[in-house]
Amino acid sequence: MAIPTMPDDPLSCFVLLDAPGHLLRRCHQIAVDFYTEEVGENGPTPPQFALLLTVYQNRGLSQVDLVRLTGIDRSTVAEMVARLLKRELLERSRTATDRRTNALAVTEAGEAMLRAALPAVLRAQTRAMQPIPPARRAELIDLLRLLASAKGPAEAEADMEVAEN
Repeated sequence: MAIPTMPDDPLSCFVLLDAPGHLLRRCHQIAVDFYTEEVGENGPTPPQFALLLTVYQNRGLSQVDLVRLTGIDRSTVAEMVARLLKRELLERSRTATDRRTNALAVTEAGEAMLRAALPAVLRAQTRAMQPIPPARRAELIDLLRLLASAKGPAEAEADMEVAEN
């Protein structure tokens, strides 16, 4: 098998619009713009919505579980949880099985925020998928799930923390 050789000037040959990382960043930027336009400045940010929704759908989960389920790194989750607790959108209590572990739950105010934001979030998702032919949208979601399932630093960190306990 031949080893690929570098062209004389690799910078002149690099095609930015063929670079997955660049394209994903651009798509993320567009999706966040749509989200902000639809949800507004006073609604939850995309990470806040993801965190609140995950807690709502998994009442009583720990912050370690939240890192694993959302892919948000541990220190960011800790900061977000602290802010959402202060705003009374989340509540925290010790678990009966392990007094060192906190169980999280969405408060009534947090649920109201989620319910108010959901129609706008759905509009943003629809806008983000608009350029994709309807027959290919499921395929795109499958491919994005495949990419998202690769363990990033947040998931690896959560797995290590679970293994230590």
